Order: sequence, then C-alpha cells, then structure tokens
Amino acid sequence: MERILVSACLMGRKVRYDGAAKTSGDALLADWRREGRLVPFCPEVEGGLPVPRPAAEIEAGAGGAAVLAGAARVLAADGSDVTQAFLAGAQSALAVATSFDVKIAILKEGSPSCGSLTIYDGGFRGHRLPGQGVTTALLGLHGIAVFSEDRIAEAGELLREIENG
Repeated sequence: MERILVSACLMGRKVRYDGAAKTSGDALLADWRREGRLVPFCPEVEGGLPVPRPAAEIEAGAGGAAVLAGAARVLAADGSDVTQAFLAGAQSALAVATSFDVKIAILKEGSPSCGSLTIYDGGFRGHRLPGQGVTTALLGLHGIAVFSEDRIAEAGELLREIENG
C-alpha cells in the first residue's frame, strides 16, 4: 500500500504557528486515513520550533529552493532567523518520507515549509506570491509529488496511476 505524507495540521493536530489546526474535511483524505495510508508530519515542529510561535516567511519573496541553496533565510515576525529550524524540519520530512517510500505528499498551502503553489512574500502583510516552501522544494528535488489541500483529487489520480502501474 502506498503511503502519503500529510501536513499534521490538516489532520487536526494543533501544530500551526498560532497553536491551531487547519483540519481538512476532504472525503478522500478521510478515506486514506481510514486505510492507514497517511503519515502526518509537521516539519516546523520537527525542526524544533514551539507551538505557538511567531509567524515566519521566506525573506524578500524568495522560495524554498533559495533557502535550500543558502541564498535566502526564513525570518519570524519578531525578526529572528529561523532558517535552521526550517532546514532541519525539511530534512526530517524527507527522512520520514524516504522511510515509508512516499511518492506523494499533501501539504498546507501558503506555509513557508509546505506551500506548493504559493507562499507569503516575506513582508508579513498577508500578500502571497507563486512559490514553494522549504520542505516542498526539498521533497520535489527527491521526486516526491507535493499537492496542496485544494488538490487532493489530483493526488488521488496520481495514486491510482502509481498503484495501477
């Protein structure tokens, strides 16, 4: 059975920066949970950040690939540099994904770790731009397809393709 890495906040775990969850009500995700396919994971918590914590964004509108390359930092709203925690969390996510032979991940959109289509622009003004978070970028470099919580049906299509080989 194929396993799927999923943001822990989408599974109801209160791990987000504000101490909340972003529980998904998606029926397909619920089916996969019942089947035991899901591997919940929060890269920010696994990277050592507390709950709650200050919001964080990748500086200057750069993306996760720039952080991985050492060309950008992840900064918290209080000005602290949390780059190392984000890098550690991304590496932990990759290690867990590899241990379960994960080929698909469903991660929280907009997050500086998990965003797959958009991330915040680094100005802490609520503006988004196209880009990927640090964990998403690292997983992608290792061939893991990452989908947002709004693209679960597409993840399901890929899962069917993989399982029907």
